[in-house]
Formats: sequence, structure tokens, C-alpha cells
Amino acid sequence: MKIAGIIPARYDSTRFPGKPLTDINGKSMIRRVYEQALKSKLMDIAVVATDNIKIFDHVRSFGGEVMMTSAKHKTGTDRINEASGIIKCDIVVNIQGDEPFIDPANIDKAIAPLLSEKDLNVSTLAIKIKNNSDITDPNVVKVIFDINNYAIYFSRGILPYVRVNSGSVKSELSSIKYYKHIGLYVYRKSFLNEFVMMKKSYLEEAEKLEQLRILENGERIKVIVTKKDSQSVDTPDDLLQFGNSSVKRG
Repeated sequence: MKIAGIIPARYDSTRFPGKPLTDINGKSMIRRVYEQALKSKLMDIAVVATDNIKIFDHVRSFGGEVMMTSAKHKTGTDRINEASGIIKCDIVVNIQGDEPFIDPANIDKAIAPLLSEKDLNVSTLAIKIKNNSDITDPNVVKVIFDINNYAIYFSRGILPYVRVNSGSVKSELSSIKYYKHIGLYVYRKSFLNEFVMMKKSYLEEAEKLEQLRILENGERIKVIVTKKDSQSVDTPDDLLQFGNSSVKRG
């Protein structure tokens, strides 16, 4: 069974143009993601899928695997689906191109369930929230799951919502486990192709969360809880967490 990690990378980000080529302590963001992906013990290949010649040439320059894809794709999922159609593989890992220090062990943890559960088509990651401010932050996607770790729902809102009847809100919240969704997905290639063909769903449109389309179509998503978070870069200011004092693009 061949497993391919595909890293979608586009240049024209609204909030951060040229983000994949941003320098982080001497290496571009996309190179750091790619090199972390190569450390996975379960993946057979890592490939960057882009629609931009600058990114394509840059990945080639450091010896990385890269392919050009359509500029018409609206989501990273659409882009990796096109790329997976060219790559001979059975399982596809969607690795976010803006998480420069993603833990390779997290990638393998997400892959593992598809190797042991033959009827499982999708898996993803979550981590317990420790910072109370994340619970109410709409940019931090929350997930709840059942006793078998299959996703029940993903939301930008407070999930679960705690109805406070007595005591302080802080004490009530501290007794509940909240989980942040980490946006790494593992798909069986056959299902990935089905997924991108599904019509956008009501809840997906409401929350702006693509994975809700999977749940609304009756498919299960396995949620693997990890203890290692994965920090994404959405704006230039986010680079401060990595010690960058300036933004340079290749």
C-alpha cells in the first residue's frame, strides 16, 4: 500500500501573499514543511502541489518533488486530488503548507488508523486545549468525538457549549475537555475523489469548514488525539512565534 503526502501551496494568499516562499530562520516555509514531511516513517513520497512557477522552481532548487496544478482550484483539497490522480498511491495525506515545524510523528499517527481499519476513509488530528482564550476564538476550530474517537462535529464556536448554572464560568470550563482540531487529513485515494465531487453542504457553508461536508454525507472521520500541537502561519505577525524579525520571500 503506497502512501503519498501532498503539500498544497499557492502564492496568492489574501492575508499573506507569497507565504510559501517566506524565509524562516534561513529556509523557506515550504521547504521546512517538505523536509518535515520526509521524516514520516509511513509515507512513501512527499510532493508539493502548486499553481505558481516561483514555488515550483524554488522546490526544484532544493531537490524537492513538485508538480504544477490548476490555478482554478478553490481549496487545497481540490489541488491534492488533482495531484493524487497523477501519483500512484492508495492513501493521500493532506499536509498543510503553512505549518513549517509539523511533527512527523503526528503525520504517522494520523495515517495509522487507515492501515488498521479497512473500512475507514478519513482521519485527522486533535489536541486538548489548554488556553481558555482558544475556546472562544473562532479561528481555533473545535471538535467533539464519540467514545470510539469518530468525529461528531467541528465548529468555530464553543464546542461543547457549557450551560453555567452555578459557580464561576472559569470553574465550569475547567471541568470540561475541549479539543482543537489540527488540520491534517488522511484519505483513501478513492474516497478523496468522491469527496471533491460532493456538493458543498449546508453546515460547511455556515461554518466555512470543509470537513463538515464529509460528516453531512454520512462518512466517518477518525480523530486521533495528540500531545504535540502544530503551529500554522496565517499572517506575517505569526512568524514571531518562530523568532523571525523580518519577512523575506524567495
